[in-house]
Amino acid sequence: MKVGIVSYLNTRPLIYGLKLPPVSQQIELIEDNPARLADMLANDEIDLGLIPVVAIPGLKESHIVSDYCIGTEGEAASVCLFSEVPLEEIKKVYLDYQSRTSVELLKWIMKEYWGIHPEIIQSTDEDYRKEIKDNTAGIVIGDRAFEQRKLSTFFYDLGAEWKKITGMPFVFAAWVSNKSLPEEFIKMFNEANAIGLTRIDEIVATLPFDLYDLKKYYTLHMNYLLDERKKKGMEYFLQVIAEQF
Repeated sequence: MKVGIVSYLNTRPLIYGLKLPPVSQQIELIEDNPARLADMLANDEIDLGLIPVVAIPGLKESHIVSDYCIGTEGEAASVCLFSEVPLEEIKKVYLDYQSRTSVELLKWIMKEYWGIHPEIIQSTDEDYRKEIKDNTAGIVIGDRAFEQRKLSTFFYDLGAEWKKITGMPFVFAAWVSNKSLPEEFIKMFNEANAIGLTRIDEIVATLPFDLYDLKKYYTLHMNYLLDERKKKGMEYFLQVIAEQF
């Protein structure tokens, strides 16, 4: 079975157990960015993927198959809008080509709560980050966001903004299949996802990273359990996005 997982640091606790038997003997792990994984699942290039939740309604068939996700109870740390000027002075915003969920979240926040209407530009490669200057802002997600935090004067954490607006947790990505999977596989897959969450210190020790405290990132910012509160937050997000567009 081909399983797609996001190639960012925030997935390391989930990947840990997937590389161990017995599940490792039944899957082929494919790492890529969130937008690419959504396309791969839609095109049947993978059977199961940790995909942006905003991509779920567009799938011909979809099943959320795990109790784990990429979520946050507030500040996400690695999903931010970056700029050199305050919000009200932003004239253009570049969207991250690697993102699906976060760019839709940003559009909604800008329109409904910040009340700003900048020109929206869809980026196509990494060069867009060089354009984050003067009154041009950009959303950056994943590990690159930690680099950008050191470069930009202002940054606005989208997880924190969502929590402030709705009081709900936010789910960026969930484990979704494009077909029904056997219950015994789902049970094994869930158990594998859980293993790394008990080995955070060990995982951090294997990841030399000096831009941010990874233990803080994994335990305070990221929240991996897809509980009922997160499901409600996810449903509400998909509802408001559908209404907006």
